[in-house]
Amino acid sequence: MVDEIKTHYRACHLCEAICGVEIKTQGDQVISIKGDKADPFSRGHICPKATALQDLHTDPDRLKQPVKKVDGGWETISWDEAYQTVAEKLIGVQEHHGKDAVAFYAGNPNVHNYGSMTHGGQLRKVLKTKNHYSATSLDQLPHHLTSLKMYGHQFLQPIPDIDRTNFMMIIGGNPLASNGSIMTVPDVTKRLKDIQKRGGRFVVIDPRRTETAEIADEHHFVRPGSDAFLLMAMIHTLFDEGLINLGHFSDKVRGMDDVQKAAEGFTPEIAEQQTGIAAETIRELAREMANTEGAVCYGRMGVSVQVFGTLCQWAIQIINILTNSLDVEGSMMVCSPAFGYVKPGAGGAGHFDLFRSRVSNLPEFAGELPVVALAEEILTPGEGQLKSLITIAGNPVLSTTNGNEIDKALKELDFMVSIDIYINETTSHADIILPPTAGLEHDHYDLAFHRLAVRNTTRYNPAVFEPEQNTRHDWQIFNELSAKIAELKGIEFKPLPSPDKVIDMGIQSDHYSASQGHELALTMDKIKEYPHGLDIGPLEANMAERLCTDSGQVHLDIDFILADVDRLRATQSAPAKDELLLIGRRHVRSNNSWMHNSKRLVKGKPRWQLLMHPEDLAERGLADNTEVTIASRVGEVSTTVVASDEVMKGVVSLPHGWGHKRNGAQLSIATEQQGVNCNDLTDDKLIDVISGNAALNGVPVKVSAA
Repeated sequence: MVDEIKTHYRACHLCEAICGVEIKTQGDQVISIKGDKADPFSRGHICPKATALQDLHTDPDRLKQPVKKVDGGWETISWDEAYQTVAEKLIGVQEHHGKDAVAFYAGNPNVHNYGSMTHGGQLRKVLKTKNHYSATSLDQLPHHLTSLKMYGHQFLQPIPDIDRTNFMMIIGGNPLASNGSIMTVPDVTKRLKDIQKRGGRFVVIDPRRTETAEIADEHHFVRPGSDAFLLMAMIHTLFDEGLINLGHFSDKVRGMDDVQKAAEGFTPEIAEQQTGIAAETIRELAREMANTEGAVCYGRMGVSVQVFGTLCQWAIQIINILTNSLDVEGSMMVCSPAFGYVKPGAGGAGHFDLFRSRVSNLPEFAGELPVVALAEEILTPGEGQLKSLITIAGNPVLSTTNGNEIDKALKELDFMVSIDIYINETTSHADIILPPTAGLEHDHYDLAFHRLAVRNTTRYNPAVFEPEQNTRHDWQIFNELSAKIAELKGIEFKPLPSPDKVIDMGIQSDHYSASQGHELALTMDKIKEYPHGLDIGPLEANMAERLCTDSGQVHLDIDFILADVDRLRATQSAPAKDELLLIGRRHVRSNNSWMHNSKRLVKGKPRWQLLMHPEDLAERGLADNTEVTIASRVGEVSTTVVASDEVMKGVVSLPHGWGHKRNGAQLSIATEQQGVNCNDLTDDKLIDVISGNAALNGVPVKVSAA
């Protein structure tokens, strides 16, 4: 008997765009994956990653049962043995070295998996360690810190109302490759071109002529790490030319005089020397922001992962505020999600600098320490030294700064456990690996990305396949392992219900609920009635009344950011004569390292080639398409150099996430396409000093013939 063909609708969970997909299956096989044309948000658009959902599901390298390391190899064990061993080992480490001798590291895939987000705290609760690390401080920490201090909540983050924008200034972002970032925006190419169709413009500021820059009205090269000079010069121009317009925030801002004083001396001429962007261009950008109704200044990875990341994100918010480009249609606005609607009194606001790391004295944010401190906390002896690590869907050997140091540190641990579906460059160090089900085997609700979407939407994603016998969802692993630890510790533990029930409780008390008197009266059951997703409408101008600061005002006068302006004044952005500045590079068929075991995503030309300006090649006597060695303070790699005017002079570009086939990693496709990794060059001592966020861009390197 032939199995019937079934059609399933859900959103792709592989990046922030959460595009709707139509998946046809027959038995346990995926027949096709296409864009869901009935999805009101993504409108049928998908990128190449969506079709690889089936690759992750059928990957023969994917673990499905717990394994433990035995004589350098791996042995399958039962869930009961795995839980018992992990619980005993973690408790033993804490009894001998203190509760903070155990640490957590959570990788990027966690935010794409709601079971981990709802239940990961269970394990943290029973272990009670303060040592938590995640990819947040490799990516977006300056966004959260700025929102916390300016608006009172780490998730009150304005995003571009792109569908009504008339002028968009994109700094250090490449949404055509990322599908948006801190801006959930499926079909971004069409949305950007629609700005132009309605007579608007968008401009890209980036050290590389990216895919987004190629279709922009203007692209301006900027020296990596100098963006703060550009932004401060724009603020200076707004004050100098009397272009300030606070709109309905005129009585809701605090610290205008402090901002004006901070911008003194940052003339466009000074910024031109530091950035390479002409002074008059800088003035015109400020004027266009001020004089265009529905304008947006949006900055992403390039301005976050640099030595002035927090200052840059603060300055971007200041520019939007000063030009009446906040909480206005077509400008920067906040989302109104069905779950996690931020308003005064909302939980999870966050906190900053309540404690610091042991070795480098770096501040915590929302209970997490900067991941640049992880290796040194393992390798530095003394009271409080990390002795055990739990990694959750993370591969810090490839994804964090100075990956070789992380690699070295993991070898020194007394015990390591990984909750992961792969034996990769990081989990190969683990003593036990607990694999959760794959994405198509469990349901999903996008907690993070509905909060960052350019339109208010909600969607429940049912599982496509039943999980295989004797497998576990990640939330079940967290519940069951936490229960075992609590049992051995003799403490009380109450498991959480399934994630959909947890989220339903939140939805039924949130903004669109009957309890709040909203006509939609949303519940999870009602959302499930809309298999293509439910459109709730465009972003609304409601941020002013949702401010969570004690004063009910926007706080412009953040003391440690204003103090950082003095550090900027004393900075020279140009590299030494024989050095170049290294930046990363994103590809639409990649998302960090965790999709490199899909043949359809990694096939084609190698992506780990070094891009270098032809004049820089000539000055060093190097030839196009030859092997070169790139060296930084912390390491060196060798790869092929490609002459390209896509990067500005003085800049080289190399992607991260590659460099597979080390430590016995068992990823058959990835190891065929091993490549080199720029995080063997990025420097764990090169950071945004305010937040401790890693500076992955603007790394000084030297390039020579291999």
